[in-house]
Amino acid sequence: MSPPGRPKGETEARQREGRPVNAETIAPRRAVERLFAAMAEARTGHAPVLGLSEVGTVTHVAAGVARVTGLPNVAFDELVRFPGDVYGIAFDIDEEGVGVVLLDAYWRLRAGDPVERTGRVMDVAVGEGLLGRVIDPLCRPLDGLGPVRASSRLPVERPAAPIMERAAVSMPLQTGVKVVDALIPVGRGQRELILGDRQTGKTAIAIDAILNQRGKNVLCVYCAIRQRASAVAKAVATLREHGALDYTVVLVCEGQQAPGLAYIAPYAATSIAEHFMEAGRDVLIVYDDLTQHARAYRELSLLLQRPPGREAFPGDIFYLHARLLERATHLSAERGGGSLTALPIVETEAQDMSAYIPTNLISITDGQIYLSPRLFELGVLPAVDVGQSVSRVGGKAQLGSLRAVAGDLKLAYAQFEELETFSKFGARLDERSQQVIAHGQRIRACLKQAQADPLSVPEQVLILSALTAGLFDTVPVARMAEAEQAVRHAVAAMPPALLAGLAQAGKLGEGDVAALVALARSALRPFAEAAP
Repeated sequence: MSPPGRPKGETEARQREGRPVNAETIAPRRAVERLFAAMAEARTGHAPVLGLSEVGTVTHVAAGVARVTGLPNVAFDELVRFPGDVYGIAFDIDEEGVGVVLLDAYWRLRAGDPVERTGRVMDVAVGEGLLGRVIDPLCRPLDGLGPVRASSRLPVERPAAPIMERAAVSMPLQTGVKVVDALIPVGRGQRELILGDRQTGKTAIAIDAILNQRGKNVLCVYCAIRQRASAVAKAVATLREHGALDYTVVLVCEGQQAPGLAYIAPYAATSIAEHFMEAGRDVLIVYDDLTQHARAYRELSLLLQRPPGREAFPGDIFYLHARLLERATHLSAERGGGSLTALPIVETEAQDMSAYIPTNLISITDGQIYLSPRLFELGVLPAVDVGQSVSRVGGKAQLGSLRAVAGDLKLAYAQFEELETFSKFGARLDERSQQVIAHGQRIRACLKQAQADPLSVPEQVLILSALTAGLFDTVPVARMAEAEQAVRHAVAAMPPALLAGLAQAGKLGEGDVAALVALARSALRPFAEAAP
């Protein structure tokens, strides 16, 4: 009897030849026959498709840029591919060739390498999966948490929303910093510039603003452009420690990376933020900082032999930042009502606000927060110079409770600074001037704030109401920090109805103001009794 699964004729032939009849000797042959049958079927079913593709040649490679010939139909800002999956952006297009900004390891490229068109522009992954992640401008993870999950992709260069699709800035964006929320308020959809010399606390204000968005249904994007790795690590650690990384996307371009990555970094971060804004969410984006972005663009432009202008920057540097910051807005209700608030950071040199890049950004944005090295050296932190800082839009969106208690604060502080400068010359001051200086010293002490310690709206309103009413004038300057903490703790005793009313946009009634002053007076009574 033949073994099961074997043809009878084959079994008899193996028996006549004296070979053993074994099922294992037939199985490999059948597998090979099935393989060849499948290959024949695939060959007959395949229909080759002919297509045209443009392949150019690299003629020159420099630090971050390349010159390419042989791509006559390449479009501006089109993505091109080099060997080793190195990508670049078509930046300069002329009759002699194409200038390409490289986005990755350009040191691998050589003259003569092929380059191929991709037919698409540079885009970036967007979606909820980016929240809590640290990525680079190409959406490669930097936090060791595995691949980034994205719902879709958006071009990094997108047109700003038309004027007719925008709404007025009407809601405040609370930063948790007293001096900003009270004197230089920021509205949702506003562009507020933060500028100052190196090491004056610019990033600290932006990070505090991100920390204060916890529980306020505001998503955040922090874009670090060519910052020190230690500074970025510190910022990420602060966000993680305070639970702010859960609603934040951190996009990092390190200093040793290609300048092309620094060039596209803020645009990629803005596209990520716009995805949330177009879904009806409120978003805060921080660019840290645009000085490094401008320097990277100057480097690329000079390497591509564009003519330099003022301070060696090309003439289109204004358009570079204008088209970026114009994307920050408050959309109309028909577009979902989302908002994108921008806090760009720029560095000044020797307190020169009239330099090319700072003046460009001041004219583009809706106001500026200027940090003074003089105040920083005096220990006034945050070192915000109230006299040179302004918000052209946020005052319309400021909460009525804050506007009621901080209305005359900026004028009183300006008078104090003027008298303080005058008194340094040894002039004798009358009693009224001495009272103004004493009150101003309390204002300055009260506007001090520790880093990573944002204040809630009730805490700010109660402190500022006490300050405006002159309740701190009897407290020694040395005990101002202790007295302020006592006022903050007094918020727990605030009536629920009053507590809820402070977060509303309406004005405070006379009874509410009187209740706030009475509560603050009660908290400050021990310190007033200890005053000399």
